Amino acid sequence: MEQNIYKLVFKVTHAEGSGSCFYLKSCNLFVTNYHVVEGFHAVAIHDSERNPYLAKVVLVNPALDIALLAVEHDFSMLPDFPLAGNDTLAIGGKIRVAGYPYGMPFTVTEGTVSAPKQLMDGQYYIQTDAAVNPGNSGGPIINEKDEIVGITVSKINDADNMGFGIRVETLHKLLESVNALERDKFQVQCESCEELISEPDDYCPSCGEELPEGIFEERHLSPLTEFCESAIERMGINPVLARDGYEAWCFHKGSSEIRIFVYNRAYLFMVSPVNLLPKKEVEGVLDYMLSTDFAPYKMAIDGRQIYLMYRLHLSDITEQYEEQIRENMVNLALKADEMDNMLVERFGCEFSAYSKQENEA
Repeated sequence: MEQNIYKLVFKVTHAEGSGSCFYLKSCNLFVTNYHVVEGFHAVAIHDSERNPYLAKVVLVNPALDIALLAVEHDFSMLPDFPLAGNDTLAIGGKIRVAGYPYGMPFTVTEGTVSAPKQLMDGQYYIQTDAAVNPGNSGGPIINEKDEIVGITVSKINDADNMGFGIRVETLHKLLESVNALERDKFQVQCESCEELISEPDDYCPSCGEELPEGIFEERHLSPLTEFCESAIERMGINPVLARDGYEAWCFHKGSSEIRIFVYNRAYLFMVSPVNLLPKKEVEGVLDYMLSTDFAPYKMAIDGRQIYLMYRLHLSDITEQYEEQIRENMVNLALKADEMDNMLVERFGCEFSAYSKQENEA
């Protein structure tokens, strides 16, 4: 099973950041932390090959810090990822933490169980010395039998070798409600009576327990986010699938990767790493880049990597110019998709490691 771990752990992205999640074949749902998806009813999840999928947040339990995600895609080819039984951990037991720390590619770290039942804030957690970093939250903690024993949840800042996870016993308890789950609605589980609530309310309709304030509300997007996502949507891309953190996006238009981000709180950059310079006979492509007017875009080279870029000051995005800027953003994506093939065919450049070819999923 160990070699299959990377197939079952996905990255979660939205307009505020990223985290991790994992697939439970037994119920055809993804598991993550509530705090990873807090304020969103739809997020993107990405497999280890960077393929994005639209995920609906269908169940949240803030008290347990667990959320379940549903994806309309056939994952039947993925292997099963079993949950361990209750009370299977012991001090000194070997475990692994899998996920996407800091939004980086898939990573596994190893460690031992420091405390299998650490009481904090009225709830028991796993404490481990395995490396846990922001972005690991929502990913699985796995034992030596390749069973899930917990959900990574946090680490203590300014402390080494102190990571924590939600015990699998807590997940087992929450999954008892799966049969009552509606997979096309956002639902909140009452902390008191465990009722699933889909209609916005301040109190549980079954037991009267007060629900967390604003639990049904989605986060508001910044004006810049709304502007950029209007351009992304015009490219034929679902903006939810493109989100890569606060005012940042990353997606493919055709074969080319497109990155949009804010730099130094002053500039909006749109960048595509289109190609690599050929290893020999580079004069032709360099002459082409130096003699061609790419305005309003620029070409740049870092090592062998060739970039197509568009930069503007945020103050330039005014009502007078926003339509032209939006059009420039759309056209850069189209130009990058055409250019990477042209540079390969005409000058012998190589496709970038960031490009996505037709034989990729």
